[in-house]
Amino acid sequence: MAAKKPAKKSAKKPVKKQAKKSAKKPATKAPAKKSAKKPVKKAATKPSSKSPAKKKPAAKKPAAKKPVAKKPAPKKKPVAKKAAPKQLTPAQRAAAKKAAQRAAAAAKKEKERARAAAKKAADLKKKEENARKAAKKKAEAERKAAQRARQQEKAERERERKRIAKEKQKERDRIAKEKAALKKAQEAERARAKAEKEAAAAKAKAEKEAAAKAAAEAAAKAKAKLPPPKPPIVKGPSKDGITSTREFSLEFLFAQRDLLLAKRAQLSGQATRLENEANALIEDAEMGDVQFDEEGGEGDTLVVEREQDLVLSASARQSIEEIDAALDRMKIGEYGYSVISGLPIPKERLKAMPEATQLVTELAGGFGRR
Repeated sequence: MAAKKPAKKSAKKPVKKQAKKSAKKPATKAPAKKSAKKPVKKAATKPSSKSPAKKKPAAKKPAAKKPVAKKPAPKKKPVAKKAAPKQLTPAQRAAAKKAAQRAAAAAKKEKERARAAAKKAADLKKKEENARKAAKKKAEAERKAAQRARQQEKAERERERKRIAKEKQKERDRIAKEKAALKKAQEAERARAKAEKEAAAAKAKAEKEAAAKAAAEAAAKAKAKLPPPKPPIVKGPSKDGITSTREFSLEFLFAQRDLLLAKRAQLSGQATRLENEANALIEDAEMGDVQFDEEGGEGDTLVVEREQDLVLSASARQSIEEIDAALDRMKIGEYGYSVISGLPIPKERLKAMPEATQLVTELAGGFGRR
């Protein structure tokens, strides 16, 4: 816009001067054309050097200037005929030259601005292209990073799964070892209990066989020879359901009763426990807790254990019956005397075996059971 104003001045000033000079001197047509056309051409070059974005306003302005340059032309023709042509003065030429230089400078400046705008547009386009490439590169890097992260996460999950599986396997192995150790301990305990029961059963069986043998021998001797008649028992006072005798006082009998009752309670508990164990073995066998096969061998073992429990329980029940018989004899004043000879049993033997019914010599001779 700054370059257009000097162009207008350069176009108008020469026309006015020519008009004044034409009144004084006749001017030729050639100089008039040159002075009129030069400023117009220079002014027309200005819009042609503008950037492509300003083409429309540049095309309109020269169209508006053309009537200004053409209007004085018809006036000059009659003047030129009358006045003689006159050359431009140095000042006019200098002004025209200066105007042309300004127009050229403005055009050059406009071209530079156009080149700068084009360069800026190219730089902006290049910057946008670089930005697109950087964004694409960044997106690709993010995609690869996300892929690596997914792969790492997958590998981490796989490692965690393997670790958990390993821990579970380790726990299963530990539980299996504990079960094996527990089973081994239970088998050892069963073997020990079995050995104890077998020993107790063997002892009870031996005692039973010895008692049966002694009874058989006593019966044989009794058949061969009748025992001597029993001496009479001299009875004393009675108290609290106990009758004393000459050989056994109430104080001794009370102490013996306490021993008998304590032994009876012990034997009763033992018999009950053995019977419960025998019943428990049957229940375990019915529930299928024990393996009855050739490899396990538990079936015969349970039968033997149950028989041993029942034998021991029967022995305890028989001892309870003997204790009850001794308590009954205390009531009638016959406690402490041999059922074979009627002689008093030593107190030491009665203290050791309160339910005894025979002398030691009678047991050795086979007259009785105890």
